[in-house]
Amino acid sequence: MAEKVDLISKCIRTFHDFPTKGIPFKDICPILKDPKALAAVTDLFEEHVRRSYPQVDLVVGLDARGFLFGPLLAQRLGVGFAPIRKKGKLPGPTLSVSYSLEYAKAEAEMQEDAVSAGQKVLIVDDLLATGGTLHAACELIKQQKAEVLACLVVIELKYLNGSEKLQSTPVFSLIQY
Repeated sequence: MAEKVDLISKCIRTFHDFPTKGIPFKDICPILKDPKALAAVTDLFEEHVRRSYPQVDLVVGLDARGFLFGPLLAQRLGVGFAPIRKKGKLPGPTLSVSYSLEYAKAEAEMQEDAVSAGQKVLIVDDLLATGGTLHAACELIKQQKAEVLACLVVIELKYLNGSEKLQSTPVFSLIQY
């Protein structure tokens, strides 16, 4: 595991003052360019899920980088994938939740029929910062009367205390800053 985490960590770049002044943006694009690093992320997520959650019905990924890791995990687990998008990007009836980012306000939505009542769901994203986006995703899943098993992220910015906003929802992060 340590070797895989080290490989992933070496692929993360920091861009200061992006997208706004004072934000140290963690860029995961080099992970996507490196097939071994991308496989390492998927391997570590899969290993954790198989150890911790014997029944998973659906993986949900957050717009947009959760779409990169979520479907790979869903495929490995043999379950479906559903997206949570920025407001106005999905057709048909949707549910939405407003939330605050570390640098802006936003609204997330998912299609009403994306999750069924009683399903056991994992939420995947690239980064946990203040917890606003993942908290909104948890709320959307709960609105559909499904169970959020955990949130899985590549990077967690511990100093922003985002996991506190998620309360009792477990968070699994590969890299912590």
